[in-house]
Amino acid sequence: MRLFAAVLPPAPAIEELAAEVAQLKRLPAADRLRWAGRDSWHFTLAFYGEVHGETVPELSERLARAARRRAPYELWIAGGGRFADRVVWAGADGDRPAMRLLADAATAAGRRAGLTMDEQHRPYTPHLTLARNRVPGLDLRPYATALKDFTGPAWTVGALALVCSHPPVPGAAGTQPRYETVGTWPLGH
Repeated sequence: MRLFAAVLPPAPAIEELAAEVAQLKRLPAADRLRWAGRDSWHFTLAFYGEVHGETVPELSERLARAARRRAPYELWIAGGGRFADRVVWAGADGDRPAMRLLADAATAAGRRAGLTMDEQHRPYTPHLTLARNRVPGLDLRPYATALKDFTGPAWTVGALALVCSHPPVPGAAGTQPRYETVGTWPLGH
């Protein structure tokens, strides 16, 4: 299974972002981007990659422990940007230090469960992927600029989720990965 730990935004935050994305889709060349569906919007905390089924119970136990040790915190979707000219993303604001600590705990849980984790030490940047670009030379700056002042409704992050990513159907044009929540654990309980 291809797994990752994530924070899943609630419906009101998704709805507000969907309205903003509808505006982005009106920008020139928006039809040349591959837009992620709202059911795939999440903030990845730790990416585990391919995980054998027998490892999932231990990983789940360690994620539950990590969640219990972290208090709920306030977050909202805010701003956005781009990764070069490959990805358009929405950002997060609120208690970002708490989110970083939760991401560190989810990464440690994977490592302790015996998973090989990416050891690159780059700062954790919470982001939610909105669109991917596969067209050389397409400038994504207008999308990042349009997202700059976006602020969605605040919510209390109260759970850590383990999510399975199912790849798109091979050979079927326009299909997206499908995400399935494998488990959730409340923060602070």
